[in-house]
Amino acid sequence: MLSDFSGIEGGYLRDILDQPRAIEATLAELDAPADLRNFASRLRSPRIETVVLTGMGSSFHALHPLNLQLIEHGFRSMMIETSELVHYYGRLLEGKCLVVAVSQSGQSGEIIRLLEVNRRRCPIIAVTITVGSPLADQSDATILTHAGKEFSVSCKTYLTALMALQWLGAVFCDANPSRLREELALCALAVQQYLERWKDHTSDFAGELAGIHHLFLVGRGSSLAAVGTGALIIKESDHLPAEGLSGAAFRHGLFEMVGEKSFILVFGGDQRTRDLNLHLFHDIRQHRGRAEFVGEASEFEPGRLPDVPSTIQPMFEILPVQMMTLALAALASREPGRFRFVSKITSVE
Repeated sequence: MLSDFSGIEGGYLRDILDQPRAIEATLAELDAPADLRNFASRLRSPRIETVVLTGMGSSFHALHPLNLQLIEHGFRSMMIETSELVHYYGRLLEGKCLVVAVSQSGQSGEIIRLLEVNRRRCPIIAVTITVGSPLADQSDATILTHAGKEFSVSCKTYLTALMALQWLGAVFCDANPSRLREELALCALAVQQYLERWKDHTSDFAGELAGIHHLFLVGRGSSLAAVGTGALIIKESDHLPAEGLSGAAFRHGLFEMVGEKSFILVFGGDQRTRDLNLHLFHDIRQHRGRAEFVGEASEFEPGRLPDVPSTIQPMFEILPVQMMTLALAALASREPGRFRFVSKITSVE
């Protein structure tokens, strides 16, 4: 059990604890202006054939739930990292394409390149925190999030981007915006209640992670947002290798990594594949592997999530990973989230 948390109480932790406020601030400003409703109507006509969802890092991973939502509603949607889009998929920008670009800063090197390559040929909907950024100024519609300034590793900016993308999905798919707003309103309180026990959660994870050399995060469907972002923030905040992949991919060979030096965090996720994920978790345990489960019925308290609608479930799945990053930092006696070589905004491709 951890007793001294002073070494991890820096800017990154303050950002984590500020997430309920960021959620409330973003929710208060979410709206469906005429330009967004216009794009929603164009999606149901031959004028737009493909929706390209793009971003880098956590901004890219946050697009998983929207991608699934659009496909389930009959739209042709694809996720492409912005770096790949501008250099290898440029032909997409010559067709009947709508781009949804997510960038916290709105001015990363890849986003600037996208604006140059696109040359306003395809309409762009921006999701960003930065008013007056190139992305916000040069897009055809913008959804602004209100996370506030962030110290380093994405946490509150990731959660508010998920909110904005869920809202965009509701506009595109004719969902009930009033009901979604009610669901999102519950989110801030539930996140606050989880984070009130951050010391207990961090301590519990520290007990599970001591002596670990290999970290895996696995899930399916919309949980791939937390899987991808989670592996990324562990590497960024703790300078430790971590891999995020689907549960099926873990079955295909990587199961050989199960052992006392490996820890696998399994996300229960959507009801459609929850039994598969739970079966994987039990198989890992049966082979004496070290693993914990994330979901409403988890016996591991830091992994136990509130029973919430599937629309907002991805917003909660990242919270246990954030607690992992704090625990790993405490075990290593270092401040989490302090960058050594990179800056908050990546301006170089």
